[in-house]
Amino acid sequence: MRARPKRAKLAANDDRAPDTDRRTRGSPGGHVMRFIRRLLLAGLLGLLPAAALADAAVPTKDIKGAKDNPLLKRYEGSFIVSYERQAFTDFSIPLAKVEKNPDGERDARLNNYIFRPAKKLDLEGARTRLVYVLPEDRSPLEVLRNYQDEVEAAGGEVLFACKGADGCGGDSTRAASGGGGDMSFMMYFVISEDLKDEAFSNGACALTSSISDQRFFAARLPGADGDAHVTVHTFQLNDTLYCKALNGRTIALVHVIEPKGRDRKMVTVKAEDMAKSIDKTGRVALYGVFFDTDKAELKPTSEPTLVEIAALLKGDPKLAALIVGHTDNQGGFDYNMDLSKRRAEAVVKALAASHGVDPKRLKAAGAGMIAPAAPNDSDDGRAKNRRVEVVRLN
Repeated sequence: MRARPKRAKLAANDDRAPDTDRRTRGSPGGHVMRFIRRLLLAGLLGLLPAAALADAAVPTKDIKGAKDNPLLKRYEGSFIVSYERQAFTDFSIPLAKVEKNPDGERDARLNNYIFRPAKKLDLEGARTRLVYVLPEDRSPLEVLRNYQDEVEAAGGEVLFACKGADGCGGDSTRAASGGGGDMSFMMYFVISEDLKDEAFSNGACALTSSISDQRFFAARLPGADGDAHVTVHTFQLNDTLYCKALNGRTIALVHVIEPKGRDRKMVTVKAEDMAKSIDKTGRVALYGVFFDTDKAELKPTSEPTLVEIAALLKGDPKLAALIVGHTDNQGGFDYNMDLSKRRAEAVVKALAASHGVDPKRLKAAGAGMIAPAAPNDSDDGRAKNRRVEVVRLN
């Protein structure tokens, strides 16, 4: 598949026997501090195995349970060190460089200035995240070009490409780790606090070390079931301590978003079931009201749930309701409070304008992130926290 001289081709999808190497080091952020606390405790209790003290080792196998996405090959000779797949989630692809929020907004968890792109593509579907360690002497540019070759050979289209701080924006010397200063470009996709990789694992090492020479592209791939989308982010890892075995190696962070219908079970709640929940608990949580990321405009797919809310109110003419918007913990506190209120107001407006509900019976409120229904440390948990609730007022 080599289209240009001196490039290694992308290998066919590989089902080699996986294994896990957890001997590497993450960055000096909170992700690693949690490990250090565990390290000290284990040492005090005499439970620490000698292997856990070893420096990073170049991987020779994929981690357990990881495999290539069938839509995109791996670069020949590379190994998967971090892997995550979600059956259905949302994903935002930047189509322009990320730039600092003019209001100076900071991420509540990592205290970084938040950067956002002026243009982006919001998607929903099955998401696969793969992190590869490349063979020696492969530059980020060479690896990126090979992936671009594969996309073009499949009839795909590159939507956006960038390199370094000038083209991509944000802090180009850090990967997914925060701790003050400017958000990195990678942190638009993943931050260290959300990683499932254990501290000091190869995956944490690859995603949280210092970096240089970053390259990126986002592309669309045609398919029988609709367009899929991929992002490929390549960079050089820089570390002279516990990750020194990978120092100078190229890392590839790959996301594949496949079109997939959402499991609609328990999404559209019938009016009679809403009434039962309100009679029992005074409230009902609804997950069938949809908005694009960071927006307060209702999506057309919200209509079935709006119909049922209107039926609930029409079935009980004396019922007055508080419409409460809830968010996950991504973004600042004030930002989420405002966003959740605007979303609740959008629901009230739609019920009054399109479903004949007297607006005097409704009041909108935003709870932001203050009343989570699940932990915010996973995509599934955050999805449960993004909801609209109908609360009895009288």
